[in-house]
Amino acid sequence: MDTNTRRADVQAYYGETLKSSQDLKTSACCPVDSVPAYQRDVLKLIEPEILDRFYGCGSPMPESLDGCTVLDLGCGTGRDVYLAAKLVGPNGHVIGVDMTEAQLEVAQRHLSIQMERFGFSTPNVRFHLGNIEDLRSLGIADDSVDVVISNCVINLSADKGAVFKEIFRVLKPGGELFFADIFADRRVPLPLQSDPVLVGECLAGAMYVEDFRRLMRELGCLDVRILSTTPVQLEDDEIVNKVGGIRFYSRTIRAFKLNELEDICEDYGQRATYLGSITSSPDAMTLDDHHVFPKGKPMAVCGNTASMLQATRFGKHFHIEGDRSQHYGAFDCSPLTTSGASCC
Repeated sequence: MDTNTRRADVQAYYGETLKSSQDLKTSACCPVDSVPAYQRDVLKLIEPEILDRFYGCGSPMPESLDGCTVLDLGCGTGRDVYLAAKLVGPNGHVIGVDMTEAQLEVAQRHLSIQMERFGFSTPNVRFHLGNIEDLRSLGIADDSVDVVISNCVINLSADKGAVFKEIFRVLKPGGELFFADIFADRRVPLPLQSDPVLVGECLAGAMYVEDFRRLMRELGCLDVRILSTTPVQLEDDEIVNKVGGIRFYSRTIRAFKLNELEDICEDYGQRATYLGSITSSPDAMTLDDHHVFPKGKPMAVCGNTASMLQATRFGKHFHIEGDRSQHYGAFDCSPLTTSGASCC
């Protein structure tokens, strides 16, 4: 689909057609009760107008953000920007980018009151009107961002390759992409990709899961982790008839900018022990849908998982035993056992 046409359709749908999240025709929006408790406490401090016009499909807010620089792609009215602003604290910084002026007007209008509620004397947030495919034009430098988040927005782009290239350009080494979006079990047919309603409902641009995997490999990201997968319920009969047998899913995904990741899990005899030092996760830290690290329990991990826990901002929260000096073959990816083996 032509990039300019796609942008015009998205701006019209989110700037004019939708007045609140209640106007959506699918279950893509994430209910508040799926958000962790410590984040729900922050959401209580956010202006109702910001929350009412939130159109996300997940809760893409990772742990351990204190002092980080966070970039929110497709920030809309700023719900996740302000949530992140409180979590990074006064020494952190959050950048919101969106191409819909009507959405950003809401976000910018509430800046002062949000900073006052958070107790910050100086704003730690800034918003940019622009395109997520071209962050360079907004002055966002190479290797300048600790965490990139996005909530059901990348599917709206007609040039996803450009989006992901920009993400890995601006991320610092060891930085993290943590996002929620809509995926499909097959490629969406071209005629449906130009349907304005399906575009606005985040279905027309849903990424086929295997194409996403291939794109990440092309960009050098060989190991992408899934945190959750939830089927999207199509509430509108017209939409059901249009999409036929395509199945759509909301997924929350994390990927790290690490050069040493391999394309399969390899065994180097390493073990990881969570120190319990992340305030929001005192008893256990969840890396993905099959890696949960209880506080104080050594867990066998593959080389990729060890790197994700050691060469990122999580390094101070884990003790890693071993290195890559001795290789033992492919890592056993069987489910967790009482021996402490961990599935990759």
